[in-house]
Amino acid sequence: MCGHNYFRRSRVFMSYVDGLGLKLTWDALLEQFSADRKLGQKVLFNLVTTYCHPQRYYHNLGHIQLMMETLDPMKYLATDFSAIYLATWFHDIIYDPTASDNEEKSAEYAGEILPKLNLPPSTIAATQTLILKTKHHEAAEDEQDLQIFLDADWAILGEEPSEYQFYTQAIRREFVAFSEADYRRGRTQFLEGILQRDRLYFTPLMFEEREAIARRNLKQEIHTLSR
Repeated sequence: MCGHNYFRRSRVFMSYVDGLGLKLTWDALLEQFSADRKLGQKVLFNLVTTYCHPQRYYHNLGHIQLMMETLDPMKYLATDFSAIYLATWFHDIIYDPTASDNEEKSAEYAGEILPKLNLPPSTIAATQTLILKTKHHEAAEDEQDLQIFLDADWAILGEEPSEYQFYTQAIRREFVAFSEADYRRGRTQFLEGILQRDRLYFTPLMFEEREAIARRNLKQEIHTLSR
């Protein structure tokens, strides 16, 4: 579907990115809302082009597909899966590792683009809210859709150690603007912060399948960063 991101290293970063599957799912969503098909294809093309930027070593189509694969078993639990699906596509559309307002800008971008597709204002608002919530990754007990979405966003944390290592390498490449010392300091602070949470995953399925693995991965990365 795009040059260097067409294959992702190992299962997460070198496996086949199912471009056709992503396109068919996108088309089905637009058909559900009777959106303009031609304009919808243009929007999808712009999304794919952005996620295929050569400096996106992790926040690329591989990340989007992993989220989609994670979301699928939890689809039946969602109240507004269309918003979750759209938020998945748009939540990292603006991504600058040196900036602190990526979430706000991504939500703003979604708010500019989605009305052109004649999507319901309620779906657009829900999509923007989900995107903004990725800034702090926190969800209340009654925010089921948000819990599902955030769990999918952090699915990579609970991958097997070998996959997780590829993820950490990709993140470091995205943060190339930072010195090694600054990166290690900031990354360690981030990892220690989320380890203090009672749980990393909100949904029972993700908690049972990935919580323990994710915590081991995070602790191992902290240990590696301290060397």
